[in-house]
Amino acid sequence: MREILREIGMIARALDSISNIEFKEYDLTKGQYLYLVRICENPGIIQEKLAEMIKVDRTTAARAIKKLEMNGFIEKKDDKHNKKINKLFPTEKGKHVFPFIKREHDHSNSVALAGFSESEAETIFSLLQRVRTNIEKDWEFVKKGNKRTY
Repeated sequence: MREILREIGMIARALDSISNIEFKEYDLTKGQYLYLVRICENPGIIQEKLAEMIKVDRTTAARAIKKLEMNGFIEKKDDKHNKKINKLFPTEKGKHVFPFIKREHDHSNSVALAGFSESEAETIFSLLQRVRTNIEKDWEFVKKGNKRTY
């Protein structure tokens, strides 16, 4: 069996390190850019849905969202129909930083796929989606307090 998850992990950590260094000048730290991007792409998203998209627990999401709000990148607005729900929106500051994050993402994607044909890139994408789908099943299972059998 090939160590596929090890490779995926190394890629993810390297890209995360690069992003954390490059986004430091914008006062975005430790993966906060992931949250900001999803909020910019989905204005009005609720915290629970955002956590689900990024695949983190609610506490981790709450911490990152609080920091983004304190640093002026996002704002919370009450839902008109349910006062218990806060919707998340990018501020002007968040909207200003978003294109830079997007350019960094596009560049990293180009670097990662350098030398691959369009067909190979599509195959990688398709296979990784299948890997993610498999892992999501376990993630949902464990998130509900269950233990996996090894």
